Amino acid sequence: MGLQDKFQCLKGIILGYKSAVVAFSGGQDSALLLKVCTLLLPPDKILAVTAVSETYPKSELAKAKILAKQIDVRLKIIKTAELSNKKFTANPVWRCYFCKQELFLKLIEIAKQNKLQFVLEASSISDDQDYRPGKIAKRKLKIKSPLTQAGFDKQDIRRLSKILGLASWDKPSLACLASRIPYGTKITSSLLKRIDQAEDYLHRLGFRQVRLRHHNQLCRIEVDKNEIGKLLNKRKQIVEKLKGLGYSYVTVDLEGYRTGSLNEVIGK
Repeated sequence: MGLQDKFQCLKGIILGYKSAVVAFSGGQDSALLLKVCTLLLPPDKILAVTAVSETYPKSELAKAKILAKQIDVRLKIIKTAELSNKKFTANPVWRCYFCKQELFLKLIEIAKQNKLQFVLEASSISDDQDYRPGKIAKRKLKIKSPLTQAGFDKQDIRRLSKILGLASWDKPSLACLASRIPYGTKITSSLLKRIDQAEDYLHRLGFRQVRLRHHNQLCRIEVDKNEIGKLLNKRKQIVEKLKGLGYSYVTVDLEGYRTGSLNEVIGK
């Protein structure tokens, strides 16, 4: 099915919802979903909700606010409390389930308070290629995934976002900061803050797609393959900064960035 056919399918799905709360991270996927909702549903029938907590990069909130303003939609900011759940902070392989459960339960309550019928989230069929236990929470709580239902993958999302004039069309992928921490390593506020500071520094050096994977005293930096040379050219200042944040060893992953690299060891 071509992009225009998928777009028509997506529009039909969203029109069928009539009203919705949209989980809006400010990333490429949720921006597209939100934009299409605003094209089809009355303004009072859509509410974008952005969650903030220690697990999200601090810099993303301001970007989400700007993007919501550009899309011209009501935006509500909420606080989630994943770190108050010991099942989450213990960091089992099911960690993502507890994170999504926390978010979706809050969105369901907001939908009820605002008399909106559905809660929508923006995963696509590309997300099925990675280990995502959060999908179980989504299914149990009856959260809707219109992009997945319409057959959208990441490439479709980028293409349609560009056609619709969204500034987010080529935005790098986002992920919870806890995804940088190996399963079994306790998740703490101070550790998440260290990772966020390290990634923010690398972004400010000009690297677009960055993951800093935490391995106790060692950190493993992932950037796009074509930026590894640039990373090595800035080696001295990066080592100095990351050692200043508490790492004894600073390494570069020669495979480059890929989604969910810490999931590669599951089952091995």
